[in-house]
Amino acid sequence: MPIYKHMTKQSPIRLTIDGREVETRAGASVLEAALENAIYVPHLCDHPDLPPAGVCGLCVIEIEGVGGLPTSCVTPVSEGMVVRTQSEPISRGRRLAMELLLAGHPVDCGTCQKYLNCELQSLKQYLGVEESSVRRRAKLLPVDSSNPLFIHDPNKCVLCGRCVRACWELRGVGVLYYKKRGREFYTYTDDAGPLAETGCRFCGACAEVCPTGAIQDKQELVADKNRKAALVPCRGACPAEIDVPRYVRFIKDGDYPAALEVIREKVPFPKVLGYVCDHPCEAECRRGEINQPISIRELKRFAAEHDDGLWKQNVSPDPPTDKRVAVVGSGPAGLTAAYYLRLQGHEVTVFESLPEAGGMLRYGIPGYRLPREVLEGEIRDIEDMGVVIDTGTRVESIDELLEQGYDAVLVAVGAHTGQKLVIPGASSEGALISTEFLRDVNLGNDAAVGKKVVVLGGGNVAFDCARVARRLGAAEVHMACLECRENMPASADEIEQGEDEGIVIRPSHTSTRILDRAGRVAGVEFLDVASFCFDEENVPQIEVIDGSRHAVEADTVIFAMGQHPDVPEGFGVEVTDRSLIGADPVTLSTNREGVFAAGDAVSGTASVIKAIASGRKAAVALDRFLGGSGRIDKKLAPQVEPMPCLGPGKGFAALSRVAGSCALPEDRVGNFCTVAMGLEEGAAADESTRCLQCDLRLKIKTVEFWGSY
Repeated sequence: MPIYKHMTKQSPIRLTIDGREVETRAGASVLEAALENAIYVPHLCDHPDLPPAGVCGLCVIEIEGVGGLPTSCVTPVSEGMVVRTQSEPISRGRRLAMELLLAGHPVDCGTCQKYLNCELQSLKQYLGVEESSVRRRAKLLPVDSSNPLFIHDPNKCVLCGRCVRACWELRGVGVLYYKKRGREFYTYTDDAGPLAETGCRFCGACAEVCPTGAIQDKQELVADKNRKAALVPCRGACPAEIDVPRYVRFIKDGDYPAALEVIREKVPFPKVLGYVCDHPCEAECRRGEINQPISIRELKRFAAEHDDGLWKQNVSPDPPTDKRVAVVGSGPAGLTAAYYLRLQGHEVTVFESLPEAGGMLRYGIPGYRLPREVLEGEIRDIEDMGVVIDTGTRVESIDELLEQGYDAVLVAVGAHTGQKLVIPGASSEGALISTEFLRDVNLGNDAAVGKKVVVLGGGNVAFDCARVARRLGAAEVHMACLECRENMPASADEIEQGEDEGIVIRPSHTSTRILDRAGRVAGVEFLDVASFCFDEENVPQIEVIDGSRHAVEADTVIFAMGQHPDVPEGFGVEVTDRSLIGADPVTLSTNREGVFAAGDAVSGTASVIKAIASGRKAAVALDRFLGGSGRIDKKLAPQVEPMPCLGPGKGFAALSRVAGSCALPEDRVGNFCTVAMGLEEGAAADESTRCLQCDLRLKIKTVEFWGSY
């Protein structure tokens, strides 16, 4: 049973409740003493995180030697007290209290549509109140749905005061009051105005403690989601499950190393992610419903850039297990798995066919987006933990690895093989493949392009190719994709920065052939697309506009519309019709015993954070296969409880998003200098202050019903 207050060193108080001798701490209420000892007393206005009010009248009891029916939530215990929680007078008193609560409550109200059944309705059923001797009335007060996160229905308010106490005494914000309109009382803002104009912090405590749904979450924001994902969506949206609110709070408090430690509990590439994560968390951030989401990626980078290195003192491999793991591929999935497997005590060797480790992080992402020193620093951290990386070594046979004594193999070869469209002219000189083009650039090989470049594709890889082409001297770069502008798969910042650099975007275009002159690319012929989608078998369905045929002149064409892994036949693993490795979606095991697969080789081209998450998943599976627990998380950050009090929030809703600055387009197009500048300390402090701290809501205790006792 829940114990609502911490026990002190004072001598316990002994009392008798319903014939049972029980103990509790000095200063506890009779209600607390009963609940602590699994004796249920119905109550509504009382809440374990709030000071008692004693206004609902449901928790009445009888005390030997005391007249009337005292309210148990505000009655302190005393030594030798004798209490009864059940009797006919008590039942009558509780029934009358319930009838009074229901008098102004909507007759047809079934539940408050929260995550639990409505407390009021549950208590009504428990007390057996089906008909009322108290005349019921309809309040007919207007329902306010203008607030970004919550709906306020004053007709459901029973004046328990929980929301007011939560706002004032739990959170310290102080924007909710007892209000009167005509003859009706309810609780809401002082002038009944929008929450955003009152200094509300949108923490959700009022909705969390409301027992009737008078204040509740907008259903479109929480429907069809589990409770944690609905209330803390940024954390739920992160594929690696990084505790976003926790590290943002550490930044707000000025403890930057602790913020980094929170991130490192889940990923070994915090700084890399600070540059290139596609931040799905931001799309789900509840702050975005108020004005703009938190700049989560920039705050991650800020924390990583304030690494004092002390986290390494708390990270060391477990004792040796005498198990050996071979990881084929040193991209984000392979290196992540290697890192966590090494920490579990296994001996890990990573095999990389290219000259340096990093996979697509090094050979696919240009240096202006991800500085090489950032990547190399975090790879060194992985090597410092004892992971061996063998570069320039191409593995052709898994059998050979097993024969060398490896107990398990993880295939994480990525999706490095690009492809051309099967259209006339695709083999012309000057028609390039995205992955090969970017790899040559990152290797320092000759990767010259012409003055007029057309990139076919609309994703981040296509933008990488287009922006690199500009940096290599192309005077004119066009990007053409099947998707309309709103549905382009590239991230918003890639699109914006690309356009700033002079790239011309041609959405809703399908290429029909590559024009050539004497075997050399001369242009691309297009048709305008009226509609585009994929059918059930993932085959593109394209409807074109009649008479829209036109051409764009070019001397270089770069195909950037899909990649797949290059899986040697000697691996002996099942490969799907999409050229991906077939692996169990839960365990990532392949058709071969002891052989697992992860990352883009299994999923197809995905984001860096998804590859890292896949690497974590693989580490769990391999560790269990090798006889371990699969518990790969390491506690690094201080285990401190956040303060529930947020304080007044005047102007809080109006705080605008602080984003990192970029180098000017004219300063960056001719070179590979870093584009994104990141946040200064003051900007990071301002941005972290905008966080709603949604996770605090999950720390509010849940009221226990009689079924738990």
